[in-house]
Amino acid sequence: MNSGMKNWPGTLTIALTGDIILDVPGADHWLGGIAPILRASDVAIGHLEIPHTRRGTEMSGDVPAPGGDPAALAALPRAGFTAMSLAGNHITDQGAEGIADTLSGLAQAGLLACGAGPDLQQARKPALIEHQGGRIGLLSYNCVGPENGWAGVGRAGCAYLRIDTADGSPIRPVAPLKSVSAEARDMLQGDIAALREHADIVIVALHKGLVHTPARLAEYERPLTHLAVECGADAAIGHHAHILKGIEIYRDKPIFHGLGNGCVVTRALSPGQAHPQRAEWAKRRKEMFGFEPDPAYELAPFHPEAIHAFVARLVWSPAGGLQAGIVPVHVEPPGRPVLADEGRAAEIVAYVQRITLAAGLPAIRFKRGPGMWTIH
Repeated sequence: MNSGMKNWPGTLTIALTGDIILDVPGADHWLGGIAPILRASDVAIGHLEIPHTRRGTEMSGDVPAPGGDPAALAALPRAGFTAMSLAGNHITDQGAEGIADTLSGLAQAGLLACGAGPDLQQARKPALIEHQGGRIGLLSYNCVGPENGWAGVGRAGCAYLRIDTADGSPIRPVAPLKSVSAEARDMLQGDIAALREHADIVIVALHKGLVHTPARLAEYERPLTHLAVECGADAAIGHHAHILKGIEIYRDKPIFHGLGNGCVVTRALSPGQAHPQRAEWAKRRKEMFGFEPDPAYELAPFHPEAIHAFVARLVWSPAGGLQAGIVPVHVEPPGRPVLADEGRAAEIVAYVQRITLAAGLPAIRFKRGPGMWTIH
């Protein structure tokens, strides 16, 4: 795979995870099962799903998440994380104060972040990660709404790419999101072009897709990720669905349509909520998505197939160029992700191949190698 990193000295490894929610005590423990592969990478990027704050005013528009403990953010660099994307459907759930406190806490922990800010200009600013004299650029966008969580002129929120709905209804996670808008095309093209002037490799993180739904991709997902590559991205990654999605190689660049859960431990999704909106969501889950969570996974009450997970990995070397692959991860009860043993790793790789085909994507092959299962 080709990239803009022709002059990068030595080998570079980048680890990429899906959603991170640390909503119960013991963040170091919950992250500890995947920390070895994060620490073994030169750069590790995750998606922080919720604000971490003790302040704020709860926003309406989607089922609101409670603010996470600000102290939990310090566990992220201890686990090996370098940077976090923030543009998602919950980062604005505690308003402008929640975003401000989250950005402040991440900075205090020594982490870079992008995708949210006090206004749209700041939310769209990329994170530039420096390593060995080169730069990795990260852009982060929310594609699923709700619209009142998006940043604007003088309004805190997250960066976004507008996806038009099939029926003209407001953009929110349960809406019939259909096609990439002209506004999104212009925004993505402009942001990537500007970043390419400063970065050797560009990664675009997209909060997108059909939540809690195995395999299937929404109509807009492939056109959107292909557009990111056509505009100059070296890799496109997806999160939000809380379940793995397929992988494809487009124009020799990797697209991870859904990284699943990086590490999600929370009681806010379980039955018995005192919060009326969260209680109603937990009650309607089977009606909406056709499954009841395994009670053993009380901190990660997701689709049964969500126990299959992986950390995506990009490896650059002067001799081999850019290679992409996965490090299989198994989610143990009550919700802790751990690096998979040999038997489970093979099952997870086979699962990824199955859901890739089921989504209508080209078949994908893996070769087991040092540090990851490489896509070839």
